Amino acid sequence: MGSNNRAEIMEIERDNLDQMTEQCDDLKRVPPWNKQITVRGIVASLFIGIIYSVVVMKLNLTTGLVPNLNVSAALLAFVFVSAWTKLLEKAKFTTTPFTRQENTIIQTCAVSCYSIALGGGFGSYLLGLNKRTYEQAGVDTEGNPPWSYKEPALDWMIGFLFVVSFVGLLCLVPIRKIMIIDYKLSYPSGTATAVLINGFHSAKGDKMTKKQVHGFTKFFSLSFVWSFFQWFFAGGDQCGFVFFPTFGLKAFKQSFYFDFSMTYVGAGMICSHLVNLSLLLGAVLSWGVMWPLIGKKKGDWFPENIKETSMESLNGYKIFISIALILGDGLYNFCKTLWFTFRSMHSAFKKKNLQTAPDSKNQTLEARRNEVFIRDTIPFWLALVGYILFSIISIIVIPIMFPPLKWYYVLVAYIFAPSLCFCNAYGAGLTDMNMAYNYGKVALFVLASMVGKENGVVAGLIGCGLIKSMASISSDLMHDFKTGHLTLTSPRSMLVSQVIGTAIGCIVAPLTFFLFYKTFDVGNPNGEYKAPYALVYRNMAILGVEGFSALPHHCLHLCYGFFGFAVLANFLRDVGPGKSGKWVPLPMAMAVPFLVGAYFAIDMCVGSLVVYVWHRIDKVRAPVMVPAVASGLICGDGLWILPSCILALFKISPPICMNFLPSKSN
Repeated sequence: MGSNNRAEIMEIERDNLDQMTEQCDDLKRVPPWNKQITVRGIVASLFIGIIYSVVVMKLNLTTGLVPNLNVSAALLAFVFVSAWTKLLEKAKFTTTPFTRQENTIIQTCAVSCYSIALGGGFGSYLLGLNKRTYEQAGVDTEGNPPWSYKEPALDWMIGFLFVVSFVGLLCLVPIRKIMIIDYKLSYPSGTATAVLINGFHSAKGDKMTKKQVHGFTKFFSLSFVWSFFQWFFAGGDQCGFVFFPTFGLKAFKQSFYFDFSMTYVGAGMICSHLVNLSLLLGAVLSWGVMWPLIGKKKGDWFPENIKETSMESLNGYKIFISIALILGDGLYNFCKTLWFTFRSMHSAFKKKNLQTAPDSKNQTLEARRNEVFIRDTIPFWLALVGYILFSIISIIVIPIMFPPLKWYYVLVAYIFAPSLCFCNAYGAGLTDMNMAYNYGKVALFVLASMVGKENGVVAGLIGCGLIKSMASISSDLMHDFKTGHLTLTSPRSMLVSQVIGTAIGCIVAPLTFFLFYKTFDVGNPNGEYKAPYALVYRNMAILGVEGFSALPHHCLHLCYGFFGFAVLANFLRDVGPGKSGKWVPLPMAMAVPFLVGAYFAIDMCVGSLVVYVWHRIDKVRAPVMVPAVASGLICGDGLWILPSCILALFKISPPICMNFLPSKSN
């Protein structure tokens, strides 16, 4: 067994050397930028973008926790186009070769499409504007006036996304060379995607690629069939495998059960063990300890006859304590990333000319990569004019859509946005952490407090969306530029594919949202689609308007404690010894089950357990096969959502209700 593993490791190392040689040869035959964008590529991007928009929207509206799916999108792009070209070849049609550049373009376009569903605020700041969230925050709550809600509608949502999304695309284009070539930022997600794509298109990578494609197809089919099978038993409230009391009915009441969701199992396989264990720890601490104890204080800390959804009931403690964890974690990482960014920039500037000479083959490959990356320039004037034009449109349109957010606030946001986007993109290149949500939260608190009680909630939520969208999209673009740099893809074609994907996403994402919004009970705190972050963001805005007077009894002291815990946990992870420091829990991950429940944390830990066992059994193949299997599980379950929504829209209900009751009730 050991000799076989060593042989496989040596074979992989030889393949890596061969891939480097092949890339040097590929430099001589890189297609022009306009040939890298193809019709089949756009069709594939649309198909992948729709599937992942559905998956991401489901995760947004259930838990709010979405793993990085870039590598998965690159895999699905390869599977889709490879299958398509093979079918055409069998039908005796002539097809153009499928290159790594086309693979990169498809991945970029698809990711930019579903990124709108991920970061468009459908589960947070935009949904926080609707009437249901306004009512859950408390109609009598100070700073939550009756005119501060706006029901979701396709017209204004699509318009808002088009207005704010394209500004971020052009924000950092002029400094792409500085970020990728001069500073040599790693952008780990972009680099990982490039390594996967280069492996797909290497002559020696065929054997492992076939295994990945087979694994993806197999588990995609199993996941889809399993979701279809589950549907037959979900014919009523709390019916089906989703509500299976795995650990008994008492544990089920506290949300401790395995709900057989392949999406969450697949997400758990992608996320690190630390993230999944932090989720489980947060679930045990909240639903296993804190909420039962605080619930016993009914009549003492909060009134007995109050509604469960009121901010003055137990629900208020859930919301504000989770906000304290999120803010503590976000503030620490925000300050840390800024400090690390400026320190690294200063160091890079001082040592710019003191680089050691690399290996000659690496030097040749790197030089030619840089040549391809610089060759197809994107004119500075185009980026500048585009940014100014879209900013002017935004300054005019957004105050018309949302009168509480005055035009001068939007103007100030767009003046400061490039510097914020640069800091976020630079930090993401160093740490792979996109801090856009934290920049958005800062804007939320600042605007809510500046505008005041009457209009602070709406202004804060929309201002949050402006800053967050720009910072996130510009950072994602740099990740894609890094992928393009390593796969010899023209930055011009990358930008065009980003524009196409973003335009598609601005239409697909709202349509996907309304598919869920009209089919399921979105925002019900006791349902499957709780949309927890909508209420979190609205309460953040109320907190920005009202200050600590918005908190329930004794909640402020608990918030102080959990805010301090979040800062301390991050500090210990950074300064603690290597082996022990890396196992300090992540406060941001712990905060999610405080609102949602423990069930999805159990699903994620099942995925983590699968990965752990797989690595113990076969540590050579596991790193390569885990992303493929996880992607198959996520995509199969996600694809079933489309027909299940269509069935629900046509009032076709599952024929069986599988429910579980105590024996006395039976």
